[in-house]
Amino acid sequence: MTTAEAVPVTVIGAGPYGLATAAHLRGSRVPLRVFGEPMESWRDRMPAGMYLKSTPSASSISDPAGVHRLDDFRTADGRVTGGDLYPVPIDEFIRYGLWFQERCVPALERTTVRRIDAGRTAFRIALADGEEFTSRQVVLATGLGAYPYLPRELAPLAEAGLASHSSEHQDLTRFAGRRVAVLGAGQSALESAALLHEAGAEPTVVARTDTVLFGTPPETDRSTDRALTVRVTKPGSPLGPGWSLFAFSRVPGAFRHLPDRTRLHFVRTVLGPSGAWWLRDRVEGRVPVLTGHRLGSAQESAGRVRLALHRPGGGTELLDADHVLAATGYRVDVDRLGLLGPELRRGLRRIEGAPRLDQTFQSSVPGLYFTGLASAATFGPLMRFVCGTGFAAQRICATVAGAVR
Repeated sequence: MTTAEAVPVTVIGAGPYGLATAAHLRGSRVPLRVFGEPMESWRDRMPAGMYLKSTPSASSISDPAGVHRLDDFRTADGRVTGGDLYPVPIDEFIRYGLWFQERCVPALERTTVRRIDAGRTAFRIALADGEEFTSRQVVLATGLGAYPYLPRELAPLAEAGLASHSSEHQDLTRFAGRRVAVLGAGQSALESAALLHEAGAEPTVVARTDTVLFGTPPETDRSTDRALTVRVTKPGSPLGPGWSLFAFSRVPGAFRHLPDRTRLHFVRTVLGPSGAWWLRDRVEGRVPVLTGHRLGSAQESAGRVRLALHRPGGGTELLDADHVLAATGYRVDVDRLGLLGPELRRGLRRIEGAPRLDQTFQSSVPGLYFTGLASAATFGPLMRFVCGTGFAAQRICATVAGAVR
């Protein structure tokens, strides 16, 4: 079936960034269609039992009226909000996202977008159910799914089922009784190791960093309760206390004016590899950690894995395991977005693999917008977290709504 009249706006993706964008557009009475499974990546690509690294106060999806925050969900659910000293369980955040979608984006269509192609006056969109239609503007909020980074040394092992990315596992109990090498030093690696240990597996963390870092607990249950002198010297922000984090979270619009290399450096290093403060006791003294070790090679040996690791002082250390879990993060590369037609991909200017965006989140292809992680190379580390949904949705909505009117 083909819809003759072009849809003004189409939002693709129903995670926090897609839902926030659709909610703001709906609040501005912009005609739109929204596609995706709500909170799909959070349900299918994150292990059961995990917690959000962000504090509860920094974990709300933005809506135009500001009345669908995480605290509003907790109140509607008949529970005490809890403050910032209690991390948010993943299952609670998923339920919050579904609650948000039902109230703010009720017209969500749970259909997969198969293809987007460039047309003469509008984008041509094909759905998995056979429908085709055109849309004058498209917002891509496809999340992390296309961008897991797996070290090339692990590719043959992954094909043999002996290595995988952390995003491939919703349930880590399958590794009970098995030895697992966990690569990485960030939240994903450390929490995966804790969950593996608690599930009866034998994890070993392999970290390139010299030390494994953990955050510090909030000084108070609410940031507003901090002493005035502390608030002045280390102002609070959704990303944490301190003037640098304050700048990255409060003025992300200015970030895009920095040189490309500087922006990419900050995106990689600000809030770099570390675990949340509440994770320390579940890792230290419970999970072996090899710091300063780099992966040299990985080979299959009698149905198991043998890793050759470069020691910090020189030499090689061998580590045998039943499986390698790569908690090695994500690298945006729009060429991995299979739903984009080749003409659209060729028309996209890049910052390394990420789309180069203007101040409105619009790419070099007029009418095609990117939000969420794909926009971090332009707007900074705020776009890696749920707390960035407000800035992104407001900017996109203001431009898109103006073009529709």
